[in-house]
Amino acid sequence: MKKPIKHVEKGLTAVAGGLFNTIQFFNKYRPNESFTPKWSDKPLLKSWQKSKPPLGFPRTTDSLCPKCVIEARQRILSAPVIDPSELVNEKVGEIKATIIERDGQIWMTKDCPVHGHFEDIMAIDSKFLKHIESMFPGRDINAHNDDGLHNHGSSSIKFGRGSVLTIDLTNRCNMMCDPCFMDANQVGFVHELSFDEVKDILDKAISIKPRRQMSVQFSGGEPTISPHFLESVRYARKVGYNSVQAATNGIEFAKSKEFAKQAAEAGLRYAYLQFDGIGNDANSHRQVGNLFDVKLRAIDNLHAAGVEIVLVITLVNNINNDQVGAVIRFALDNPKKIAFLSFQPVSFTGRDEEITDDRRMAQRYTLSHLAHDVKKQVGITEPTRDWFPLSLMGAFADFADLAHGPDAEWGQVSCGCHPNCGVGTAVMIDKETKEMAPVPEFLNIPGLVRDMRGITDAGRGKWMSNMMMGLALLKHYQPYKAPSQFSLYELFKKFDKSFGLTGKQYGRVDGERKKEDIEARRADRWNFLFIAGMWFQDLFNYDFRRTEMCIIPYGTQEGEISFCAYNTGIGWRNIIEQMHQNATVAKWYQEHGRHEIFARGKEVSLDYESPVSLVLNETDIQRPNKPEMAGPKTAAEEAAMMRKLYQEMVLKKKLGADVEKNTPVQIKGLSRKKNETATV
Repeated sequence: MKKPIKHVEKGLTAVAGGLFNTIQFFNKYRPNESFTPKWSDKPLLKSWQKSKPPLGFPRTTDSLCPKCVIEARQRILSAPVIDPSELVNEKVGEIKATIIERDGQIWMTKDCPVHGHFEDIMAIDSKFLKHIESMFPGRDINAHNDDGLHNHGSSSIKFGRGSVLTIDLTNRCNMMCDPCFMDANQVGFVHELSFDEVKDILDKAISIKPRRQMSVQFSGGEPTISPHFLESVRYARKVGYNSVQAATNGIEFAKSKEFAKQAAEAGLRYAYLQFDGIGNDANSHRQVGNLFDVKLRAIDNLHAAGVEIVLVITLVNNINNDQVGAVIRFALDNPKKIAFLSFQPVSFTGRDEEITDDRRMAQRYTLSHLAHDVKKQVGITEPTRDWFPLSLMGAFADFADLAHGPDAEWGQVSCGCHPNCGVGTAVMIDKETKEMAPVPEFLNIPGLVRDMRGITDAGRGKWMSNMMMGLALLKHYQPYKAPSQFSLYELFKKFDKSFGLTGKQYGRVDGERKKEDIEARRADRWNFLFIAGMWFQDLFNYDFRRTEMCIIPYGTQEGEISFCAYNTGIGWRNIIEQMHQNATVAKWYQEHGRHEIFARGKEVSLDYESPVSLVLNETDIQRPNKPEMAGPKTAAEEAAMMRKLYQEMVLKKKLGADVEKNTPVQIKGLSRKKNETATV
């Protein structure tokens, strides 16, 4: 039986819809001109002024030859003096690619005159990708006054303000994962930023236009083992970034409550926590004996300190794709501690760059896989109804930019990426009862975005625009399908809390944030659980139309470079890190000592006196639907298999099964304390 208030809300939505349509009929005529805010040297864009990349199928784009790129990179790296100018001035390794629909799927095909034919799947469901592309609202404002940061030839970022500025503090790591897009601990040298270099990157990032209120994500390697981690977090907050993150495996936070507290006090707002699934078995491919226990303790310690948790799940088909439902159930069971899930389909780069075709096709996982697995494994959301490109959030940012007015010092965070880069959906959860409903079931997102763009295009004053936005929310709200305790008031509060439209404080998020601000924001009864899929490119599906719209630039000593251009593409990471390396690994160890590495099943020492306070699903821990993949599963296993075949078939040696082992060297020792004796 519906609560009486739901009937009242239903009546209000009908009235609001009629009132909105009447006002907007007149409001759309003679729109006000766009203003130029302080954070930009160009005016805000109307919806019809936004450009779009070529979309639909078939289409042609610029891509890369997986073989030419590796050869060119090796040539550049082997030169006496590394000179990246070739990457700026030449189209190294570039070839044309065609994106086609075939048998109800979407594929990229391309041919290199030297290395032949390549193809890879982009979507197992063509209808899904067509739906996602149809919802793309257009590119963000062009980057400008940015020559000093965006000068990387074909790989240059050309559009948008970015969403997450990623800064690798170090290439050292305390794990030895496979896959690893940056090949941590394996390149033979250490690349670690000094604090002055970190400050320089952060200062330059806010010097260009549009001036961007991006999240700053410190990454690595493992950023927490950098000696400058805490002061880097502190400085980012000081210069104005209100969302500072760490992309971490959680080991250091799990080992020390005090370290988690120090990070929170420095200004760490989000932990982007590597999280491959539920139970130690689902994390076993990382080769840390108790890694799931580490994750649970890290979540508890970070949450207690005041840091919010984003679970980051790398999905590899036939390895851990059964974990989509398990991880979502974990978040639904723990709504007070988990508010964001970032599923990342595997990118075959780093140690996996020269993957065999057979393993690549067996392990390839796309955003369409994700949408279908959420429906199959959790029973919520329809792939072609409830999922949207992350760039749809740009329409909300455009409205917020209008409402904040011309005197705003920073532009709103805006996800203006290519629709093939990322998708998302959301679930509203009652933190007390755990009742939930997918947001697209009770809020008509396409209709809301359409009307919101009309409000933004009209460009009226702040309060007129806010009033129209309120009517639009009412118009597209379906109270009977919302959770039973959810109300219109909660809907308006959620929207205002996210975009700061009225100026009301829900707990500060800027550099002056205190413990009471964190508690105030957490007091919200409702958890807006966002489920995102972010698919980074590799050499087999590379598309420069995506690179030039990147919203996750890497801040480096050579400027800001697209995430995919840095980690895959022509290989800017390899080149910049070698150009600016601190020392060989041997030399570094002599001067600084060895850091501890957890591999080969080694366990992290934890304080088990206090149990974790998280709800676990026993069925998910048992993994009843665990995939079983035949043949080698990692680059290390492939290499071991090839060595064995070579020795048996070419050298005619009879070898035992132990030859297939390809185990890394464990390095024990200093961890955070540099004055202890190191051992191998």
